[in-house]
Amino acid sequence: MSRITEQFIRKIPKTDLHLHLDGSLRLPTLIEMAKAGNIELPSFEEAGLNELIFKPKYKNLAEYLAGFAYTVGVLQNRENLERAAFELAEDAHAEGVRYIEVRFAPQLHITHGTETGAVVRAVNTGLERAKKHLNASIAENDMPFEYGIILCAMRRFNRYMSPYYERLFARSGKTGQRYIFARASLGLVKEAVNLRDEGLPVVGFDLAGEESGYPAVHHKEAFQFAHQNFLRKTVHAGEAYGPESIFQAITECYANRIGHGTFLFCEAAIKLKSIKDKKRYIAQLAEYIANQRITIEVCPTSNLQTIPEFSTLGDHPIQQMVDNSLSVSVSTDNRLVSHTTVTNELLLCSQHLNLTATQFRDLVLAGFKRSFFPGPYSEKRAYVQRAINLYDGLAKVHLG
Repeated sequence: MSRITEQFIRKIPKTDLHLHLDGSLRLPTLIEMAKAGNIELPSFEEAGLNELIFKPKYKNLAEYLAGFAYTVGVLQNRENLERAAFELAEDAHAEGVRYIEVRFAPQLHITHGTETGAVVRAVNTGLERAKKHLNASIAENDMPFEYGIILCAMRRFNRYMSPYYERLFARSGKTGQRYIFARASLGLVKEAVNLRDEGLPVVGFDLAGEESGYPAVHHKEAFQFAHQNFLRKTVHAGEAYGPESIFQAITECYANRIGHGTFLFCEAAIKLKSIKDKKRYIAQLAEYIANQRITIEVCPTSNLQTIPEFSTLGDHPIQQMVDNSLSVSVSTDNRLVSHTTVTNELLLCSQHLNLTATQFRDLVLAGFKRSFFPGPYSEKRAYVQRAINLYDGLAKVHLG
């Protein structure tokens, strides 16, 4: 893989399927928005925020997620949401990314004066405005910028995380938290389907947040609704829990893709006592995922930052995923929080993994092939073929 250069990676068309809006703000924009909204930050200097909040390495996932209190805090009005979406599209396009799926949890951005639809429309306005601007002139050896929107439900939350959650807790009285969490996800997926049917490019439904103690099956009704209404599904699973979490996401929540899947091959992470032969369970699960072409959205830098056992990409199971013929797409997760780009993620893979040229090509093109593209399948096929032709043409020039 020594021939794969940063120049080549920058030139090829790329995707970012696992991309959180609230984790991908420009740092100067975050500071500017905080000042304008009188929102207190630990520092109003970029260096200070990078030292205190957006670090190169974190103790655990909880510390990694702490910074979202500030990014979500500034995205509490439609103007800021639209701007953040526009700038994210610009940043992705600048490094050769031609398709993104922007995910966020609208319920975290609902204020006393806005509702889910307004939040999603604001993000879509920013992305659509960027798309028109970026596609105003397309070179013959390029392809148009496209995007989809994925709405995230939260595995758990508390009443103080947004006015929406506060109202939900108040209306639910003494009802248990599990019911409240499930009610929020069902309400969100119904909004997602309505907005899609309205014509917005809402292409998928996701479940994010703390895995341990908050299994995806608690949100089964929401995923059943998505499934019955032909909305694609992705679930954060195997990021901070074992293979059973991934199995549950696929079998109980009908996941078309899995976010992270980091502990797929970890026998020690299996907690269910009913699984006696752990090695066989993992082998069968991996084979099922491979056969069904359930794509794993791998976010290397993010995982290296939050999992103490990982010191280099060689410790990450992405090589094992590729070797087991899984469909794998590389994403950033959070461009700001992880200080990364798709170019950087792919460069890491080329430098630290033992990939053939064909495997690297598959890694790049999987994002196009397994995207939740918002248009008809015929349009997606043409779009994917354009990406393939561009990649192969550049490979001939740069790789020989």
